[in-house]
Amino acid sequence: MLIFVLGILMSLSTVVGGNSSQRPPDGPTRGADLVLMHGNIWTGEPASAPRTKPVPAKIAHALAIANGRFLAVGTDAEIQSYIGANTRVIDLKGRLAVPGMIDSHTHFIVGGFQLLSIDLKDARSEEEFIRLINEKANSLAPGRWILGGNWDEQAWASAHLPTRQMIDAVTRDHPAYLSRYDGHAGLANSLAIKLAGVTRDTPDPVGGVIVRDATGEPTGVFKDAAQSLIANTIPPPSEAQTIEALHAALAEAARVGLTSVHSITIDANSWNGSFTGEIQLLRRAELEGWLTCRVYEIVPIVRWEKLRDAGISRNMGDDFIKLGGVKGFADGSLGSGTAWMFDPFSDDPTNRGLPLPLMNPPAQMEALARGADQAQIQICIHAIGDRAIAEVLDIYEKIGADNAAGHRFRIEHAQHMRPQDFARFGKLGIVASMQPYHAIDDGRWAEKRLGPERVKWSYAWRSMLDAGAPLAFGSDWPVAPLSPILGIYAAVTRATLDGKHPEGWYPEQRITVEEALRAYTQGSAYAAFQEKEKGSIAPGKLGDVVVLADDLFVIPTAKIKDAHVDLTIVGGKIVYSR
Repeated sequence: MLIFVLGILMSLSTVVGGNSSQRPPDGPTRGADLVLMHGNIWTGEPASAPRTKPVPAKIAHALAIANGRFLAVGTDAEIQSYIGANTRVIDLKGRLAVPGMIDSHTHFIVGGFQLLSIDLKDARSEEEFIRLINEKANSLAPGRWILGGNWDEQAWASAHLPTRQMIDAVTRDHPAYLSRYDGHAGLANSLAIKLAGVTRDTPDPVGGVIVRDATGEPTGVFKDAAQSLIANTIPPPSEAQTIEALHAALAEAARVGLTSVHSITIDANSWNGSFTGEIQLLRRAELEGWLTCRVYEIVPIVRWEKLRDAGISRNMGDDFIKLGGVKGFADGSLGSGTAWMFDPFSDDPTNRGLPLPLMNPPAQMEALARGADQAQIQICIHAIGDRAIAEVLDIYEKIGADNAAGHRFRIEHAQHMRPQDFARFGKLGIVASMQPYHAIDDGRWAEKRLGPERVKWSYAWRSMLDAGAPLAFGSDWPVAPLSPILGIYAAVTRATLDGKHPEGWYPEQRITVEEALRAYTQGSAYAAFQEKEKGSIAPGKLGDVVVLADDLFVIPTAKIKDAHVDLTIVGGKIVYSR
């Protein structure tokens, strides 16, 4: 393990040195590799000197890219001189171009596997849920596991959790484990439960729940830490299967206009049983020339010492693969009823959610975070419930009081807040790494679970920005669609998927198109210590651009969800063309 990580570090460092020497010189250079002309280019750069409030971004009409970086940005006349005999010139014909968009929270290769597995997100009834599983079972050889899932019982009229009995008849020859869309619960059939050795006498693990029926028998649903009881039985994917999944994920990222992702991995998801397997595969893709999306790799917080021992700290790597971040879980999710809350759920007065094992007690998480921070490794902690968020803020405040500034601590999700904690985000400079699509999805039922008062402070991007918190947007793919366009639509409209809030679900928390774009570009770049390299279109920065068929600033906000990506450009190379 250590030798491998050291090898990765040395090879990445070599590439970094090579890339920095290729940056375009400050003076004019003729013969750019790629020129975009006659466009409406939202650069993300301020139009004037910064003031106390953000100013609109500078708009340009043309740009030139050489050696993978922006060479010049300006008017058509100014960029004309950079066109040489070998320059590829694209006429934007007035289309909107924006900096390459960055997703601050994905499970990237897992998302690729989801593309290749059964997807139950659109199952709108228990009958459709069973039918889709039956179709998948019939396509597989006997004995093969049925994996994937992405189901959401809240989309069904009953809103009841599924049971193993629902699917046993159609999965008789296959062990099955199907994840809930939020990843914090899953459904196993009876065969999978038998293979895992789980019985009515199996105790709930710390930080997890085996859902049981009135007689004490497992229903088939396993929540949070209890999921490992089944997951440990599932054979790991092969290297070949993982390569196929990465290809699928990269194609999807290019299609939706992402040029960078922050990929959160866990050991269990890797073909070699360690987070290093994902890094190995990414490095292979880079060396072979098919890594078409830049990746900031975030690994389990319990592995921080492996990074430290290899000399890896935050923002280390090359232009395509960065290392130096770790992630821990403070709680579960609202949908699975495991988000850790101060007060009980409105629809379940006996339940306040629960802290996951690393937060039980919080001193465990504090010790891990303190050690990682002292090694200059970035800390990202999943916290969804208001109690979990407050506890993580307490941890960060304690660590921050003892160390120099510059940590860029992150809270992933930050979904359900106490009003007084927004100011703490701003004061401490905590990055709010949030996923706007969750609001229009969960907004169909979240008020039932939280009540009308608490839910006012859920998915509260406007309150975060007003408090001065750094805001980074992502998707949580495959929990939600990878598309940043859909994320921008959600942030700007807050129109829930059920069509019941066309003017916005708690519309006071809506933000503008420009603010949402900043969160998907500069905000996500800042969240990974990369704002000097990406996040805006400026000379010297990485040449990542997305060209849209529709101008997000002009079309009605309700139409943003239907906007298309025409071109995705990474380092001056077109990786997707519609």
